[in-house]
Amino acid sequence: MVLDLRVCFVGESFVAGVGDPRCLGWAGRLAARATAAGQPLTYYNLGIRRENSTELRARWEAECTPRLPAGADCRVVISTGVNDTQLEDGRPRVDPGTSERNLAGILRRAREKGWQTMVVAPPPNVDDEHNARLLALDARFADLCDEAEVPYLRAHQPLRENQIWMRDVAACDGFHPGATGYDEFAALLAPHWLLWLADPGSELPVVR
Repeated sequence: MVLDLRVCFVGESFVAGVGDPRCLGWAGRLAARATAAGQPLTYYNLGIRRENSTELRARWEAECTPRLPAGADCRVVISTGVNDTQLEDGRPRVDPGTSERNLAGILRRAREKGWQTMVVAPPPNVDDEHNARLLALDARFADLCDEAEVPYLRAHQPLRENQIWMRDVAACDGFHPGATGYDEFAALLAPHWLLWLADPGSELPVVR
């Protein structure tokens, strides 16, 4: 019997794969790696460009519920925060405390629904001041996920030190990479992703 494994990826433009001429992003690449490794799944990309965590919290459950039926092995991968930390009128679009509460609310509701969750850190861009805000939010998210016993993949710093990612982002719009950058993002996440699919209760090594 083939396991009915269903995974919803929710978040913003990086989940949606903006900038990728192959229209996969890192989420589509992870789904492809799973099937190549012999783990069939049904993959749903629910990324929305420019969405912040408040907007995500308002819509994610309604979109995931019909895609994650009772009786299936239901998973949700969450990535948010880049748009929260963008400045509008000199202030972040979403303050860090609210961002943290939004993610906590999503994780709490997913647990109530019986859905396994994983959180992927917001990636870096070419703006150093923006990256500093992202690193601060990354630390908050990491502590929250540790307390909630939810896997959190701290991909921000490894990608910031990845010359291929940073060069590809700079060659595009300063925020999103092309296919090469998304290849790097997916390769960074893939070992932890495949382990989580095989055993969601396993203690994943921290990506640093």
